[in-house]
Amino acid sequence: MGKKIIERAELKKTVQTLKNAGKKIVFTNGCFDLLHLGHVRYLEAARAEGDVLVVGVNSDRSVHEIKGPSRPVVPDDERAEVLAALACVDFITLFDEPNPLETIRALLPDVLVKGSDWAEDAIVGKEVVEEHGGRVVRVPLTEGASTTTIIEKILANYGK
Repeated sequence: MGKKIIERAELKKTVQTLKNAGKKIVFTNGCFDLLHLGHVRYLEAARAEGDVLVVGVNSDRSVHEIKGPSRPVVPDDERAEVLAALACVDFITLFDEPNPLETIRALLPDVLVKGSDWAEDAIVGKEVVEEHGGRVVRVPLTEGASTTTIIEKILANYGK
């Protein structure tokens, strides 16, 4: 499929071409700071909802704003490259805003996927997707799998 990590403007054109070819576009987003089993299961579940999975990844600045001064642990270019290595991920785009609304507006995916920890009425971009005939899917999370848990375990076991 070629290059997976694409700027939003170029990805918009690629997604439109794929839609014109009858492909169902799935979008999800996140920080994906320390990739873990929960992320992999989540992304595989998202991919199962359509033909092409696009992942929006929060930039370093965006993660810092959302998660605080000690995050991200891994820089955005490295987080994107690790995600690009997953077979279930077709495209990745970084976004600098605190939420993916502008990316969702640009791509107009057929399916928007978020974790079940998000209340349906709190999912950013829900209205945009539904107004364009798409749907929103909430997938279950993997119990105990989180970047925060990994960081806490590392600090407890190796912190000074």
